[in-house]
Amino acid sequence: MRFPIIATRSVSHKASDILKTFGAYLALNAGTFLMLRLVIQYSALDDHVGFLQEKQTYLHLKVWKAAFYTHVFSSILTLLAGFTQFSTEILRKHRRLHRMLGYIYACDILVINFPAAMIMAIYANGHLQSKIAFLILDGLWFWFTLKAIIEVRRKNIQSHRDYMTRSYALTLSALTLRTWKIILSNCTDLPPETIYMMDAWLGFAPNLLLAEWLIARRNRIQLPSKNYTK
Repeated sequence: MRFPIIATRSVSHKASDILKTFGAYLALNAGTFLMLRLVIQYSALDDHVGFLQEKQTYLHLKVWKAAFYTHVFSSILTLLAGFTQFSTEILRKHRRLHRMLGYIYACDILVINFPAAMIMAIYANGHLQSKIAFLILDGLWFWFTLKAIIEVRRKNIQSHRDYMTRSYALTLSALTLRTWKIILSNCTDLPPETIYMMDAWLGFAPNLLLAEWLIARRNRIQLPSKNYTK
């Protein structure tokens, strides 16, 4: 009598995995579409479109302008390369590709995006509270990504996966920042500076909390098999 139950659970798990994969695929496509629209919007290098309309007082600063365009044009690569790191299919069948994309993801953050984002954080709208939020976001983004590299070099695979989860949760703030801004702008009558200040924190703090919950849940499930990496 146990065999049908086991079979049913196996089918249920497979169906759940398919739904999760499909959901992640849809989310990635939606995020990629939004980022592509953003990139196309700024590709003409027009100083009077989108977010640049709110930063007219900084456009004369070459370092800020360079940081802005660097961040915008490289962020889509970070999103796509990072997403592949959580594919068990790529990890199992294409380890070299997994490592190459992971290297691209890490270099994009540590060498390109982190310095650019730090410059933008210093000149962020929303007064000191927003600047502090973005500085914390960028600092954690750098640290989690660096720790993910350190842990995988030490062969601590589970710790590597945990830090990559945290890192990618902060990478996704590129999308959640814009989502919260749309929600707050259309559902409240708050002044723009207040919205920007709230958005700076809401864009990454819930992501990080969700990442910690996912890590704790995954580690609880894997606890009986703690030697699985050997």
